[in-house]
Amino acid sequence: MAGWAARLVLLAGAAALASGSQGDREPVYRDCVLKCEAQNCSGGALKHFRSRQPIYMSLAGWTCRDDCKYECMWVTVGLYLREGHKVPQFHGKWPFSRFLFFQEPASAVASFLNGLASLVMLCRYRTFVPVSSPMYHTCVAFAWLSGR
Repeated sequence: MAGWAARLVLLAGAAALASGSQGDREPVYRDCVLKCEAQNCSGGALKHFRSRQPIYMSLAGWTCRDDCKYECMWVTVGLYLREGHKVPQFHGKWPFSRFLFFQEPASAVASFLNGLASLVMLCRYRTFVPVSSPMYHTCVAFAWLSGR
């Protein structure tokens, strides 16, 4: 019985840790997102949103819901700053201003460079290691899968 109780306490603790960031839990943020989605993300309003959304944003997969979350994040951040509180995280990330369709441009550039380095190393591996090597195909498959 004590073992089950301990597991239940651990499970409840894990659920509390997984409940999201402070900004996600903020009622102002949640209400703002719900209101924004209701006003902008259905029917004629959704068509209007899509017609004014830049093509690069739609190609990158930004949806009306994503845009609502982004705008409401800044509304909540402004409220926190006016009240003299520290800026909270949202969805496990610190708020960053969007540049084109990148919300975290430095992270996007770092990811691109990481992928480029992986591709260069894969090309070098394929050049210098004979195809007959025992783990050649495994290493190449791993490189392609881990680079995604």
